[in-house]
Amino acid sequence: MNGAIYQRLCTLKKTGKSGFAVLVDPDKVSPERMVELATLCNHAAVDFLLFGGSLVVNHQIDLCIQQFKSESDIPVVLFPGSPSQLSPYADALLYLSLISGRNPELLIGQHVVSAPTVRASGLEVISTGYMLIDGGVPTTVSYMSHSAPIPANKADIALCTAWAGEMQGKHVLYMDAGSGAHNPISAEMIQRVSKNTQIPLFVGGGIHTPEKVYENCCAGATVIVIGNAIEKDAGLISELAAATKHSNVSEITK
Repeated sequence: MNGAIYQRLCTLKKTGKSGFAVLVDPDKVSPERMVELATLCNHAAVDFLLFGGSLVVNHQIDLCIQQFKSESDIPVVLFPGSPSQLSPYADALLYLSLISGRNPELLIGQHVVSAPTVRASGLEVISTGYMLIDGGVPTTVSYMSHSAPIPANKADIALCTAWAGEMQGKHVLYMDAGSGAHNPISAEMIQRVSKNTQIPLFVGGGIHTPEKVYENCCAGATVIVIGNAIEKDAGLISELAAATKHSNVSEITK
């Protein structure tokens, strides 16, 4: 792949640095709120805005993205609950395949149906091996996908799943404990997967503190994704983004 966003992800992975992404659920934000969010993200030097949700009953996705981009040059990457949730105003699409589950619809079925639309969208399409990790509480993703997550203490299963996705040609991996997770993914599991794979790794779910952000970055996360915590307190964006930047400085000075 030669897309600009994918190349940026690969550079982060190659240099051992981490990026910071804010995840916005379109069902929990208004177009007007996106202007304020853009200002906060600009100030914090956020690397990516991920946009998408498990349900998406709000039909203002295009307008929300337009409002954000009117105030910010931060790349907008779609993180859809289904591959059909598209917007031509975004910059890229994480084309998610649930490789940790056994639901054929989310492994390939929905992709076949959406392929013509995705191909014609003009978006940078990034093939993504999506791995749901047990965060200690049932999540919308696990319910909607009819899939059991990988047990939190089974780093070997996570690694083998990641290997399978990488060898099948996925361009990135995404390990997610889910929105509202009680327990974030362990640094041990992140490190096990990151050190033994060559492709960029997104990590999200249950991350609420700068300390956890820093720990996950040091464990090898290519991009830290924060969503639910920021929905409760948007002021955390600067604090959590700063922890990511601090980990990059620490990496340089090692």
